[in-house]
Amino acid sequence: MSSMIKIAVDAMGGDNSPRKIIDGVIHHYSSNKEVFYKIFGDENKINEILDNKINSKNFEIVNTLNKVSNEDSPLEGAKRGKDTSMWLAIESVKKKDCDIVISAGNTGALLVISKLNLKMIENIDKPALSALWPNKKGMSVVLDLGANIDCSSKNLFDFSIMGASLYKSLYPLETPNVALLNIGSEELKGNDTIKDTFKILNGKKNNDFEFSGYIEGNELMNGNVNVIVADGFTGNVALKTAEGTANFITEELKKALGGTLIGKISSLLNMSNLKKFKNRLDPRLYNGAIFIGLDSPVVKSHGGTDFIGFSNSLDVCCKIIRGNLIEKIKKNI
Repeated sequence: MSSMIKIAVDAMGGDNSPRKIIDGVIHHYSSNKEVFYKIFGDENKINEILDNKINSKNFEIVNTLNKVSNEDSPLEGAKRGKDTSMWLAIESVKKKDCDIVISAGNTGALLVISKLNLKMIENIDKPALSALWPNKKGMSVVLDLGANIDCSSKNLFDFSIMGASLYKSLYPLETPNVALLNIGSEELKGNDTIKDTFKILNGKKNNDFEFSGYIEGNELMNGNVNVIVADGFTGNVALKTAEGTANFITEELKKALGGTLIGKISSLLNMSNLKKFKNRLDPRLYNGAIFIGLDSPVVKSHGGTDFIGFSNSLDVCCKIIRGNLIEKIKKNI
């Protein structure tokens, strides 16, 4: 048991829970037998879905009927008590019963309850919300995506260290290459906070990542850098813009190929390439945002994803633990 990765799972968060959560756990377990799932939620519903599809040595259910609602404000979610599935799951990593916690529930409540239970890593002032984005050459880590609207140059410097550590944990054979999201690539562009952060990063030698200066919004998907740093306001706008653009392109392509007989024939002839295109833009493959800066890792699955997406976020959990994320941040900060 000691060699297993232990994941605390909030089974009651997000749409269609606990069905999609438990189906995701079952799907993940099918190719990950060295994982132990500590599942928090309605025991009767969970057992009905599990239906003996996972070895009893690989899971434990902690029964609770109380849960944080998607409609709750962050404070309301925290006030629902210490017996919600979300609170108990987070508390289990605080007690070191589990290595990492995952929830598809209320994002604001997850952040607040995590901060109430878990300590900040020493010398880090604020946690950041990070995620994985596809680019032309592979994947990028992007942060902050909304946890902190106002950031100092110290915060952005910390985010750079944390983002590079996360990238190295997920992709140990590659070198993190950090850039600051800005309105231009020239050193004089941007506000004082961005320019101060540039000076700090540019003047600090770090063998664990490369610093490439500024990156503009139209270059985010080029793949020339793989860690993109911004304050939470800018990062969240960039995230929603990228998601909306991807959805727009997909929908317009469907209309173009399905609207005429020639389009339908063309889509049949290009079925293989279209499938690759669809998979490349499938958000389920990149599911799993990470709160970093706390002394235990917290993963946020998208509330609207399906069981495949949730299973992929469980993969992210495993990579984070195997990659020793927290130790890397502590070493580099």
